[in-house]
Amino acid sequence: MLRNTLADDPELKNIIENERTRQNSCLDLIASQSLAPMSVMEASGSILTNRTIEGYPGKRYYAGGIFLDEMENLAIERAKKLFHAEHVNVQAHCGANTNLAVYLGVLEKGDTILAMDLSSGGHLSHGHPLNVATSLYEFIHYGVSKETGTIDYENVRELALKHRPKLIVGGASSYPREVDWSRLREIADEVSAMLLADVAHTVGFIAAGIHKNPVDHADFVNFSMYKTLPGPRGGCILCRGKYAKQVDRAVFPGIQGSMMPNIMAAKANCFGIALKKEFQDIAGQVISDSKMLASSLKEHGFDVVTGGTDSHILVLDLRSFGITGKAGEKALESIGLIVNRNVVPFDPEKPWITSGIRIGTTVAAMRGMKEEEMKQIARIITECLSNIDDQAVGSRLSEEVLQLCASYPVSY
Repeated sequence: MLRNTLADDPELKNIIENERTRQNSCLDLIASQSLAPMSVMEASGSILTNRTIEGYPGKRYYAGGIFLDEMENLAIERAKKLFHAEHVNVQAHCGANTNLAVYLGVLEKGDTILAMDLSSGGHLSHGHPLNVATSLYEFIHYGVSKETGTIDYENVRELALKHRPKLIVGGASSYPREVDWSRLREIADEVSAMLLADVAHTVGFIAAGIHKNPVDHADFVNFSMYKTLPGPRGGCILCRGKYAKQVDRAVFPGIQGSMMPNIMAAKANCFGIALKKEFQDIAGQVISDSKMLASSLKEHGFDVVTGGTDSHILVLDLRSFGITGKAGEKALESIGLIVNRNVVPFDPEKPWITSGIRIGTTVAAMRGMKEEEMKQIARIITECLSNIDDQAVGSRLSEEVLQLCASYPVSY
């Protein structure tokens, strides 16, 4: 039997330790990240890694799956309790796969999908030209108001009436406001369309009871486990019971083979954590931090897209500071604040450059940072981006970020 440990691979071990150091000494403000608790990492790296299994509980294609059936059923039941869903599929390997599975499960090739434009905050799986779904379906995109930066629901309705989509997709990857699911349901009903809620970014707030539950309105609710939930890499699909067979067949054998038992265990653990008050309190702090950071940055003269946030996300338009998103991302990284460049609505820059940056507060709140720290971070961001070529300022801010991170360490 092989008895290797990471100590037997010092080259790889050193890379991992360097990343551990980076996570502790920098502040990740990437909106698509959270901190997995030790229990999630224990499950992810457990003996379940040894298992290969296909199919669903009670109908597997390999023997020896009794405990894997128990584990998957536990994940399903916890998700049902958390979200009040009729049916749950917990096998999807990632969030993008959840969307593809729904498309393949309930649509015919060439059907029309109405989804949010990427430049307004939509996701790659909502119709990016290079995404596989775009070669199978006709995507029509809605956007946001030029005046407010928020979803123009009347425009969504007009496009739906004109194009008669089979499926309407709500949700986004860089839209800071809560989506009006009841309004999208009304529009979907008017054109006899199904509704998919992609809540990869806001599912933690739904689980905590802070955002409205789209299960009450949508035929499908899809999400990943690691943005505002404290889970492993992977996705989950909630759907109405009448679509259960179509969804399950689309996941397996439609787009995936074996499930990942170790990740399934981590998903079950994550759902259990999300049912607890401790998680609900943290989810509330994530939003409180985001709102404080947004208001503080506005006071410092930043153009905050939509004027604020209802979630962990805020998007800054940096054109008033005379810099691009790419330049802003690089400058902030140099002092230990990790963000990502991001398009803003009606952005004149190319997607690789962008005019904005996206900031998320999930990791900061999970490290224990609160409103006062957000005021400090807003000041640091302002000083950095106002003195982008001043090495002395950058050096001073780097030290301040390092001290802030030392006060709120990643606990493993």
